[in-house]
Amino acid sequence: MELEVRHLRALCAIADAGSLHRAARRLGVSQPSLTTQLRRIENSLGAELFRRERTGCRPTPLGRSVLSRARPLVDGMSALVNDALAEAEAARPRGPGLRIGSTASRVIGGWLRRLRVAMPGTDISLRVDVSAHALLRSVEAGRLDVAFVHEVEGSPLAVPEGLEQRVLLDREPQFISLARNHPAARRRVVDLRDLAGDPWMVDPSVDGEWDGVRRMLGAAGLNPPVLHGDYLTAASLVALGEAVALCQPTSGPRDDTVIRPLRDDPLAVRLLLVSRPGADMAGVYAELEAAYREAARRSSGYHEWLLRHRSPLAHAA
Repeated sequence: MELEVRHLRALCAIADAGSLHRAARRLGVSQPSLTTQLRRIENSLGAELFRRERTGCRPTPLGRSVLSRARPLVDGMSALVNDALAEAEAARPRGPGLRIGSTASRVIGGWLRRLRVAMPGTDISLRVDVSAHALLRSVEAGRLDVAFVHEVEGSPLAVPEGLEQRVLLDREPQFISLARNHPAARRRVVDLRDLAGDPWMVDPSVDGEWDGVRRMLGAAGLNPPVLHGDYLTAASLVALGEAVALCQPTSGPRDDTVIRPLRDDPLAVRLLLVSRPGADMAGVYAELEAAYREAARRSSGYHEWLLRHRSPLAHAA
């Protein structure tokens, strides 16, 4: 295995954070994937770079030696990439433009449609990323003007200092996706205990998702099998009855699956619009809120939930 810049960046993040858990959050990856990456790096070198202790990770003498050489390379590569992006941006023909980023959401299509109507002549570009932290770093670096991200309850995002935030929804409940023939699919509200025998599907690349699911299941006294995979794989396995998976409450219905709220809403996310300081985002936020209202009203189960909780988002703008 040849060490690449991404490997060196991971080593520096572990050393700076002092733990694999915090480093994984900063890098926008899951802790299991970062642990696996570190193990491969150490296996290729034939020695440990970090000592795993109860309080975190501490570099070994070899680790300190590797880090002393890795940091200048990582910093130099970051500077090179930022300079190249800045030059490319400066060379672009100037005109009205809006660069938006978003984590996966059913709201994106309606938001884009509304923005194009509200801002005619504006060059609107979109970047979708599973990592909220990656999008926030892009806003901080000036590569995006605004980002719509979700923050899993109990796993706060590290929002760079100076960026402005607007909260679209302080607590969006996470619903459960089930096969249509699942016994619990007959209920309007599903109890976690009804899913005790089901494997759970989780995407570990989504910031905070695995930690949130683990906390939720642990609090309910459940320890089911957990499968790691992307949303497309999850949808296929759920439809076949091989797994259940959390999903956004705005998710649309399918012929082979149903979407149901969980009793007492044990896990939720906070929806944020983050922008560069001083940017006029009032109109962008207004169109996002309107698009979210539309998506919520299309989902009958979620619309009922919003009405039950007296949310202003349940009503037409």
